Amino acid sequence: MSDQLQILNFINGQYAEPLSNEWLDNVNPADGQISGKIANSNSADVQAACAAASTAFDVWSNTTLEQRSSILMKIGNLIEVNLEALSVAESEDSGKPFARARDLEIPRAASNFRFFASAISQFASESHESIGLNAINFTLRQPLGIVGCISPWNLPLYLFTWKIAPALAAGNCVIAKPSELTPRTAGMLGEICNSAGLPVGVLNIVQGTGSSAGQAMLEHPEIKAISFTGGTATGEHVARVVAPQFKKLSLELGGKNPNIIFADCNYQRALATTVQSSFANQGQICLCGSRIFVEAPIYEQFKTDLVARTKELNVGHPSLPESTIGAMVSRPHYEKVLSYMGVAIDEGASILCGGGPATVPGYEGGFYIQPTVIEVRTNQCRMNQEEIFGPIVTLMPFDTEAELIELANDVRYGLSATIWTRDLDRTMRLSKKIDCGVIWVNTWLMRDLRTPFGGMKNSGVGREGGLEALRFFTEPKNICVAFEA
Repeated sequence: MSDQLQILNFINGQYAEPLSNEWLDNVNPADGQISGKIANSNSADVQAACAAASTAFDVWSNTTLEQRSSILMKIGNLIEVNLEALSVAESEDSGKPFARARDLEIPRAASNFRFFASAISQFASESHESIGLNAINFTLRQPLGIVGCISPWNLPLYLFTWKIAPALAAGNCVIAKPSELTPRTAGMLGEICNSAGLPVGVLNIVQGTGSSAGQAMLEHPEIKAISFTGGTATGEHVARVVAPQFKKLSLELGGKNPNIIFADCNYQRALATTVQSSFANQGQICLCGSRIFVEAPIYEQFKTDLVARTKELNVGHPSLPESTIGAMVSRPHYEKVLSYMGVAIDEGASILCGGGPATVPGYEGGFYIQPTVIEVRTNQCRMNQEEIFGPIVTLMPFDTEAELIELANDVRYGLSATIWTRDLDRTMRLSKKIDCGVIWVNTWLMRDLRTPFGGMKNSGVGREGGLEALRFFTEPKNICVAFEA
C-alpha cells in the first residue's frame, strides 16, 4: 500500500492504523479507479477511542466557555486556510464538482465551527421563582460525556462538522465516524484540530463500515448519545440497537420532498431554482425537491422549460470548471439509481429527458448519470414514493390546494417542502398543513444556522441546529434552592 493514500484512524491526537490491519478500497467515482486504502475499524478501535475520550473528558468538560470557543473558532479558521486541499479531497472522494466543494460545502464546514463557537456563549439557563414558596429553581445543562457522531457521504465535511461542532462546544468528547465512501476530509480534520490546540482525546475519528465501526459505536456502553444522519432503513436499525441502552438519539434520515409551484409564482426564479433543487450534488441531497407539483394553468409551459434547462446541464469530470453535474458516489449507488429508469418505464411514466448513464470521454469507468425529468401519472407510483437520491425528478400537475396538500403529504417522509407563490395567505395555510420539518417559500436551501433542522415521520427523530443541537448534547439538571424570607 506504499504507493497509495492510506486514510487512518485519529485516536488520542494521533493517526493510527486499524488494530485488525483490515483495509477497504477507496474508489474515485470520477474514473472508477482505486485511489487508496481506508482503515476498516472494529470494536477494538472504538474501545481505544473511548479510552482516550474518557481520559480527556475531565479536562475538556471543565474548560471555560471562552477556552472552548477560542479553540473551535481556530478550527473553523484553519478549515478556511486549508480550503483548496480539503476541496480537492472532497471532490475526488465524492464525485461532486470541485467548484461546489470549494464555494459552498467546505466554507459551510468552517461556518459550523465558528457558529457554535459563538452559540455556546448564548446558551442561557432557565430559572423559575417558586410561587408561594421561598425557593428558586434553575436549570444546569451539563455535557453528556462521550457521544457518537455518524455522518453520511453526500455532504462529507459539511455534515461531519455539523454534528461535531455542537458536541464539542457543549463540553463533550466525541467518537466520530464518517462514511467509508468519503473518508478523506474527516481524516484531514484531525490534523487541523491538533493545530488548533484541541486537547488530545477530545475528538477521535474511527474510519470503516457501519456494520463494523458503526455497530461498535452503537453498542459501546460509554457512548451516551448517538447523532446519526443517513438512510431511513439504517436509521431504523440504529434506533433498535440503542433503545434498550437508553442512549439519547438524534436521527436525520431520508426525504421525498415536494416542490410546489403555483401559477402566481415568480416564474423565472422558480424555474431556475427548481433546476438547482433537482440536480444539485447530482441529486444526492436529502433536501432536493424530487417531486415537482405544478399548478395546471402553467404546467405544460413549465414542463417544456424545465426539460430545456435540464438538457443544458453539463455532465463532466468533477475537476473541470464547466461541469455542473459530477459522478455518483459509488458503483452500487450508481446502479441503484439507474434501476429506477426501468421502474419508471414499467409504471407507464414518460421520460422527458435523460434516462440513462452519461459517458464522459476519457473517464468511461466513472459513475455518471444524465439528469432526468420524468412525468408520472400518479403519486402512488414507486417513483414518487421511494427515495432515489440521484439526478431524477418527477413532474405532476395539480388543480386545487386541497389536492396539492394530499399529494404533498401522501408519502412516508416528512423532511422539507418548497412553495412558490406570491399569495401570503396561501403560504400560511400550506405551511401549517404540509407535514414536514422545514418549509422554504420562494427559495430553496437557504439556511440560518440558528434554526431547528429535522424531519417528521420516516425522515427522522429530533432536531439539529442552533440551540436545539446544544440541548441534545447536554443533560438538563434542575437545581432547587430554598432560602429564608
